[in-house]
Amino acid sequence: MASEKEIKEIYENGMNILEDLTNNVQEIQEQVLQEILKSNAGTEYLSRFFPNGEADNQSFKTNVPIITYEDIKPYIDRIANGETSSILLAYRIIQFLLSTGTSGGQPKLIPMTAESFEKRMSDLLLSDLVTRKCFSGSDEGKSLYLYFIKPEMETPSGLKASFFTTFYFKTESFKNGLAKFCTSPIDTILCLDNKQSMFCQLLTGLLQRDEVVRFGSTFASVLARTIKFLEDYWRELCCNIRTGYISDWIIDPGCKNAMSLILTRPNPKLADSIQQIFEDKSWEGIIVKLWPKIKYIHCIITGSMSQYVSLLEFYGGGIPLVSPIYNSSESSFGINLKPLSKPFDVSYTFLLNTAYFEFLPVGKDGEGKTQETWTDDEPVDLANVKLGRYYEVVVTTLAGLYRYRVGDVHKVTGFRNKSPQFQFVERRNVVLSIDVDKTTEEDLSKAIMKAKLILEPLGIMLTTCSSYADTSLTPGRYVLFWELKMKGRNDLPKLDAKIMEQCCCIVEESFDFTYKSHRKGGAISALELRVVKHGTFDELMDFYVSKGVSVAQYKPPSCLKSEEAVKILNSGMVGKFFSPKTMF
Repeated sequence: MASEKEIKEIYENGMNILEDLTNNVQEIQEQVLQEILKSNAGTEYLSRFFPNGEADNQSFKTNVPIITYEDIKPYIDRIANGETSSILLAYRIIQFLLSTGTSGGQPKLIPMTAESFEKRMSDLLLSDLVTRKCFSGSDEGKSLYLYFIKPEMETPSGLKASFFTTFYFKTESFKNGLAKFCTSPIDTILCLDNKQSMFCQLLTGLLQRDEVVRFGSTFASVLARTIKFLEDYWRELCCNIRTGYISDWIIDPGCKNAMSLILTRPNPKLADSIQQIFEDKSWEGIIVKLWPKIKYIHCIITGSMSQYVSLLEFYGGGIPLVSPIYNSSESSFGINLKPLSKPFDVSYTFLLNTAYFEFLPVGKDGEGKTQETWTDDEPVDLANVKLGRYYEVVVTTLAGLYRYRVGDVHKVTGFRNKSPQFQFVERRNVVLSIDVDKTTEEDLSKAIMKAKLILEPLGIMLTTCSSYADTSLTPGRYVLFWELKMKGRNDLPKLDAKIMEQCCCIVEESFDFTYKSHRKGGAISALELRVVKHGTFDELMDFYVSKGVSVAQYKPPSCLKSEEAVKILNSGMVGKFFSPKTMF
């Protein structure tokens, strides 16, 4: 793991490192591929593509096919069942990472080596360096970062499998690095009971409220859940501070021990000041009221997390939202070199020493819809992507992924020196499909963003949403689930049928030509909007967490595939509305 000396070197020379990485694009990328081939060309998987034993960069691009997880899964399964990792890569696998995607209903297992972990750590440190340089004084206080773990799985080989955050929070790199600047004691982060963990992390954050200069988590969805938790437990948190005693239901030994060292005496004065903030009629800006020295909110707010932007802007009182880095279980991709960018303007700059990147050109039709058909175009390397074009990223890593389609579509938005900058556009899949119509996550997100604009002047916030294709009837229809609340209050807004029907219409009008033509022809029924009560999406999150999803990495599904999940949202329904039967 990274030593303190290496960490110090990155912080001291970070900007020079960034300049080198973004200038020598072609040279660095070719060196990365050469390093991968030098190490791994003799493995069972790769050697069959080099019958003459000549594993140079060009023969790799010519002979090795572009693959998905299903193509490499047999090799990963063999390793997980006890065979040597050398069938796929030369380096020793120290852990499998669980991907949020699935294969046959099971989490994907992504190999991780000590070397690949070090590369990830370098990217995290560089990202942190860039962010801190934008905010004076952010080095002088503490971070209230809400972090959580999930139980590890153990494969028959003895190798463990977990989400990256679970692995990272247990490393000495975290304990001797970032953890030292967090308000949360390490034992509260490592508590497997997410409710006890959340309570204790928030309690320690409130006890140190005058020292907190950074607030955040991994994803925006975790912070949305944090707001809901504060709404439910603020009185109890204040009571603990006032009396100096932790609640009886906090029974985790690590949490109890950690809190006994922090919650050492009654503090009625602090409890009263915090209670006064919570009792305010409006919670607008409550994050900065509770922690008045906060410089920024730190979390991923792009992609599916963008639905939480307005909520965090409201509760954050306008302090900057920083989306620092873009990565996946398969690889790190890039960091945000302009932390002060508005959430919907965020671009990430590729870091070239992490993996070898190729890009499959993705077409856009006249409506701006991503084509779902496989492109016949050859992939291009990182030095040859074009401004304004859309690409699906393909990665080759030291950890055993070769020309692997991650599934993310990016738009090239600019360049830092010679390194491309990109916006995440969508996960390359169809989230809603009826008949021949295929609606992507990007299409759906844009449509909902337009529709919610008519609610904002009424003081109504769309806090979370999801969807599913209801094919139980013929013709089928798309169904949206929206959780709404009044700004600053948990009150359910009065639902005006005309306004809600207008939202339905705006969503449908935003869809593409194929949808509209099938809707007009009667092949698709009117869109349905189901409004659910406040807290219903928390129940949905609890459901997925109970199935093994990490709280820290939970992403609300854009489209529901599980009947149980649909039932949970339906159980919280307080109103439903439809577009007119005839449109277009």
